[in-house]
Amino acid sequence: MKISVLTTLYHSSRYIHEFYIRCLACVKKTGLEYEFVFVNDGSPDDSLQKVLALASTESFITVVDLSRNFGHHKAIMTGLKYCEGDFVFLIDCDLEEDPELFDMFWDKIQGDKSLDVVYGVQIKRKGGWFERSSGWLFYKILSKLTSFDYPPDTLTARIMTKPFVEAVLQHKERELEIWGIFALSGFVQSGVPVTKGFKGSSTYTFRRKISVALDSITSLSNRPLYFTALLGFLCFFFACINVMVIVYKKLFMDVDIDGWASTVASIWLVGGMILFVLGIFGIYLSKMFVEIKGRPLSIIKKVYGKTTRQ
Repeated sequence: MKISVLTTLYHSSRYIHEFYIRCLACVKKTGLEYEFVFVNDGSPDDSLQKVLALASTESFITVVDLSRNFGHHKAIMTGLKYCEGDFVFLIDCDLEEDPELFDMFWDKIQGDKSLDVVYGVQIKRKGGWFERSSGWLFYKILSKLTSFDYPPDTLTARIMTKPFVEAVLQHKERELEIWGIFALSGFVQSGVPVTKGFKGSSTYTFRRKISVALDSITSLSNRPLYFTALLGFLCFFFACINVMVIVYKKLFMDVDIDGWASTVASIWLVGGMILFVLGIFGIYLSKMFVEIKGRPLSIIKKVYGKTTRQ
């Protein structure tokens, strides 16, 4: 058997050496063959040079250099194609996730042969009250909108069997949300509560988190489209009731209905709802636009250490 260690690089220069040493110590304890796959996701620092220095001395290291920054999820999907192991240990290299989690995951997946995936689940979300509460709200909304069990607060760190990885790679969409893809792929998965570290800063800005949230919801579910239809029906229903009340008061109670304030408020309400609905349609149309173009998930500039895989 063989174990593949997969990670992506983006502003990772200062973590690479320690990450590599600690991961190497973990996989060596299994007594199995192993390999490391580093995917350089257009990192602007010297991360590529550092892993190339490692690859020049070790034959089991593969470096996949992407032509630019395509994003964390797409870089992971690209890297999975180059993992040849019977098990893949996926983990971020910024040391917020301890490389020693491998030992815990490995013992669990070896102790229960029915498992295909063992992944980490944060015991407590990092950040301030806003980040924690917004994260909680995001998972609540996503769980209501998706038709499958979407586990909250999962880490990148996980061990996956080769059949599971092959199933993940069958998903061909360009606009993807990797944790949703993992959940959609099925198989027997088990979460392990762990504590995630915090290095004090994150490449995921608030704006980027909003973008990821929108991408996650619209990539994994079409229920927002049904909700817009329901919203339109409710607006039409209450508008009809309002019209009937006005007609009744005018014909049978001889009451004049006037008031510019209520008229303006109604226009703003209906106009806002229309714009909201059109915005949701626009997001889905933009995703269809990208998928129809058939652009590559990522573009590989060069592969160092392994040239036989496509």
